[in-house]
Amino acid sequence: MPAARKARWNELLTLVRRGLMVRTDSREVRPGEVFALMPAAAEKSDAFLAQALAKGAAWIVSGPGVLLPQSETVKLMTVPDVPDALGQLAAKYFRTHKQAMQVVAVTGTNGKTTITYLLEGLLAAAGRKVGVLGTVSYRWPGTSIEANLTTPGCWRLHELFAQMSADGVDTVVMETSSHALHQKRVAGLEFDAAVLINLTQDHLDYHGDFEHYYQAKKLLFTSFPRADKFKAANADDPYGLRLLSELPDAVGFSLKDTAVPGNRMLRGAMSACTGQGVSLRMEFEGKCWSLDSGLVGAHNASNLMAAQAVGLGLGLGPADMQALAPFTGVPGRLERVQNDQGLNIFVDYAHTPDALQNVLGALRALDFSRVLTVFGCGGDRDRTKRPLMGRAVAGLSDVAILTSDNPRHEDPLTIMADVRPGLLNGPAGLTVIEEPDRYKALCQAISLMRPGDALLVAGKGHESYQLIGDVKQPFSDVLAVGRAIREVHGEVRP
Repeated sequence: MPAARKARWNELLTLVRRGLMVRTDSREVRPGEVFALMPAAAEKSDAFLAQALAKGAAWIVSGPGVLLPQSETVKLMTVPDVPDALGQLAAKYFRTHKQAMQVVAVTGTNGKTTITYLLEGLLAAAGRKVGVLGTVSYRWPGTSIEANLTTPGCWRLHELFAQMSADGVDTVVMETSSHALHQKRVAGLEFDAAVLINLTQDHLDYHGDFEHYYQAKKLLFTSFPRADKFKAANADDPYGLRLLSELPDAVGFSLKDTAVPGNRMLRGAMSACTGQGVSLRMEFEGKCWSLDSGLVGAHNASNLMAAQAVGLGLGLGPADMQALAPFTGVPGRLERVQNDQGLNIFVDYAHTPDALQNVLGALRALDFSRVLTVFGCGGDRDRTKRPLMGRAVAGLSDVAILTSDNPRHEDPLTIMADVRPGLLNGPAGLTVIEEPDRYKALCQAISLMRPGDALLVAGKGHESYQLIGDVKQPFSDVLAVGRAIREVHGEVRP
């Protein structure tokens, strides 16, 4: 950076450290503040810059190639990478670069939320004060905030870190999405531990292909250097295995005795998988222990392995792992809906082919008479996964009821048409029903249930809304199931 530009950058860092606010939304700029033009806004840069200047911005930060307006009263700063610069500015403003909290990042297509909950309980039992940032909520002792994004935007993320630090949090566990890594929402942070669980079909509308998806995830392990950073990956997943081969200092974990030359390994074996949970035996560097967990399903055995690997990396021992035993689940993750009719109804966030296979496989292992599945696919998202989701449901369900799930700006019937080919290739005897109204689909599913059946309501999990257009209309699968049970069984009440 040329000397004059470096001097101006240092001047800006000093001002921000003293309390000068940085905005990334031109509508929110106040007189004297900084406006940072993010790459996503570059196509409409003229309009956004004009609005920021009209509102009194004193500084403009932009990337290369942006035509900045000439001004004698506004200081213009061109930087190589605006998201990186925003991370540095946020770290100065919120003092996050001086905070002593340990930070654990969990990434992968499926399982992130469950693992953050597991780590929250494990680390709290070890005496730590834990904060969690993820899909369900941003929370720490005394505070819980409904999550808007799995990983918040950069400025908001640093603000949350500052709040947690002020409240005495010493360890942060956060879900870290591929979008957040690619968009550098986590810029300005340092990670003490990172774990990759898996990489399966999702977000290809954004990343384009699996290679770009993998490279976005890999950024977590390569772009935030720390000499003592602990890294772990699932050796039973092809992309986890690849990451281990590329990072010989990372620790692998496996339930399949996968061979990974050169990497330290946490090895496990599943001795039981029933409706009461899973039982595991583990070995790491000559130490052996067992764990009986109330979590149901083989996929949760992998989640337990990931949590234990991170725990070991943060200095916990085998005896500490028993704190995981009482944990029975996450809201909206294979959550049983309590009811007076004795119906086996489960709500789950599964919204990828792999997640559907995992949760349906878990239900199949419990020997229910039949498995009925209500599911849909989100609008304005990866269309290539839609028939694959249909195929996953068809292969493990007796009755498949296709419906709406956050259609956003797409016609629900168009989304359902994309899913249909996967369902039509299902086994003989599969009953397929299409009902775009999600509540009506739930009523129909419940009316079809017989004693001994199980119903999976997939896709929304903990969510409390149905996203239609840009409007979040109130809709909770758990509450809707309760209402549908009362309606079907003649107990409707307000």
